[in-house]
Amino acid sequence: MVVLEFSMFPLDKGESVSPFVARSLDIIDRSGLDYHCHAMGTTLEGEFDQVMGVVKQCFEAMATDCHRIECSINLDYRKGYTNRLEGKVASVQQKLGRTVKR
Repeated sequence: MVVLEFSMFPLDKGESVSPFVARSLDIIDRSGLDYHCHAMGTTLEGEFDQVMGVVKQCFEAMATDCHRIECSINLDYRKGYTNRLEGKVASVQQKLGRTVKR
């Protein structure tokens, strides 16, 4: 399984890009993959081709009416592990002995 965090937004649409982020979130939500949306991006969990496919769909949707797009991607692969969106945070919380803000 892969955990992929990405942030994608247009550079040519002014200060507020939330309509374009919402368009991507619709694609992500409809993908059926586990994800967490946060203030600076979205984290997905799935097989490599699945998560990269979602990023590609988001890019293609944004490119329909945006002429300059910025995208940052971080990817973490760990063979044989699943439920890492929750598991990675739970591991840190266990070591801290308390929950952390999410």
